Amino acid sequence: MDNELHTHHAIDYIEFVVTDMAESQRFYAAAFGWKFTDYGPDYAGIRDPGTQPGREAGGFRVGSEVPAGGPLIVLYSSDLDATLAGVRKSGGTITTEPFDFPGGRRFHFHDPSGNELAVYAER
Repeated sequence: MDNELHTHHAIDYIEFVVTDMAESQRFYAAAFGWKFTDYGPDYAGIRDPGTQPGREAGGFRVGSEVPAGGPLIVLYSSDLDATLAGVRKSGGTITTEPFDFPGGRRFHFHDPSGNELAVYAER
């Protein structure tokens, strides 16, 4: 079942690794007018400036270096366990088993070409 903010198996969130949280927030706020929700020193949500103000459309995660693959694409699932099983059955490689975070649960996987994606579900 989908809710009004999320669509099952659709691209839902883009997560950027940043090396300097304050500078990244300053840049994107000045360049694009983005606003943020801080979840501590190592994570900030990017609030949707468009059609659904207040909804988070992405996030910044502090890391020591930006991964070669670029931003992390995050899909939404209304049934995380079924999606996990589907990714495994289809030949995806689970790189991070499901874990809890302040808003739900998620896991990461590589597709057959080596792209890393994540899937999350709300609690």
